[in-house]
Amino acid sequence: MKKIELEEARSGADLILDTLLELGISTIFGYPGGAVLPLYDAIYKNDKINHILSRHEQGSLHEAEGYAKSTGKLGVALVTSGPGATNAITGIADAMSDSVPLLVFTGQVATPGIGKDAFQEADIVGITMPITKYNYQIRDTADIPRIIREAVHIATTGRPGPVVIDLPKDVVAKETAFINNPEINLSRDAQKGLLYLLWHATCQSNQNINNKKWVNITNTLGLKKIE
Repeated sequence: MKKIELEEARSGADLILDTLLELGISTIFGYPGGAVLPLYDAIYKNDKINHILSRHEQGSLHEAEGYAKSTGKLGVALVTSGPGATNAITGIADAMSDSVPLLVFTGQVATPGIGKDAFQEADIVGITMPITKYNYQIRDTADIPRIIREAVHIATTGRPGPVVIDLPKDVVAKETAFINNPEINLSRDAQKGLLYLLWHATCQSNQNINNKKWVNITNTLGLKKIE
């Protein structure tokens, strides 16, 4: 993968905010916690980000939903790891049911502690798999811009819905002098997931779609032909 050198080293937290601002996203609904403190430090220092503090993680998700429904823009929520992430489940499921475009950042323990029952660790990727259009767990700081761009594309195209990005604390805190190519390049799994959601939505609405219409849909989404 092509690497792009940065003018100056940036932390994962800075890359998250930089990418959101480049995409025209400046409003975040959230509730802080230990696993996302590096990102909250960056938010505090960035006067271009409008952070709206809720009183509970579920409130953050429903506020982001309301924002998306009332403005037509992508709603963004930020919650911490473990119980913070699980408190967000109802809002994520609701956004999936109502086809609301959401980008949900969940904190996660540092990568060495994942899968080891670390303090406030939860398998949020596994938990949210049935109630999201797609989800990610970032393991490389240099992948942050690419993954956020892909996530926004998935959340806002076709049938809108929520996408979760799980953020290990060390990945967000780490500084990098380069990023991987941020160009959107959806994996075969992601493409198949999007097509499955389209098929499911079609069945729910009792519509018939012939092959020609499927071609039009996939072309509109910019998806390649999948065997």
